[in-house]
Amino acid sequence: MKYFASGLLFDNDGVLVDSHSASLAAWDLWAKEFAPTSNWNDPANAGQRAEDLVRRWIASPDLFEVANNRINQLEQHTAHETIALAGAVELLHSIVDDIWTVCTSANTNLGRARLQAAGLPVPKHLVTANHVQRGKPHPDPYLLGAECLGFDPADCVVFEDAVAGAQAGLEAGVGLVVGVSEFALATDADIVVKDLTGITFDGEVLFIPDKNRLR
Repeated sequence: MKYFASGLLFDNDGVLVDSHSASLAAWDLWAKEFAPTSNWNDPANAGQRAEDLVRRWIASPDLFEVANNRINQLEQHTAHETIALAGAVELLHSIVDDIWTVCTSANTNLGRARLQAAGLPVPKHLVTANHVQRGKPHPDPYLLGAECLGFDPADCVVFEDAVAGAQAGLEAGVGLVVGVSEFALATDADIVVKDLTGITFDGEVLFIPDKNRLR
């Protein structure tokens, strides 16, 4: 498949990197301390900002700052366990600057740490939870990502694995939402691929091998 585009907007966790085990350990410990009945591992929570989940699960708003700081600390502590997913290193190192960025629900320090731990470049226009008032499933992260690159959202492609993230991309009005992994089959992504293996982008043409498509 060939698709004409100007820019690429990547989610990070579950698309470029695997941080699931590290995050699960952090959230399990956090839950024991602040919200025993919460379940971060529920797929419905994927792709959402930590601060939004903390607000949802804590018993009292007065605890927000302490609880939010704690999960940020715990996830930062496990960030070094992050690894790159298939095809991510090859794809990102082959794309020139200013035509791609990452729009992650992680905070800035965590997003950078996970990319670096996985051996991936940190984009100049990295968009994180700290840069938007509303996180995914709202379109704000992808609207800001396109704006930072200087492109109309309709000329951009979003790569996502989570329902919330795919919804954010679609509501942002991007030209194409590519779901990544079997997990993304549950999303409304336009197409779904196994991983990023074999995908190339020259600044104009995005090539996705047919053999890599799941849908």
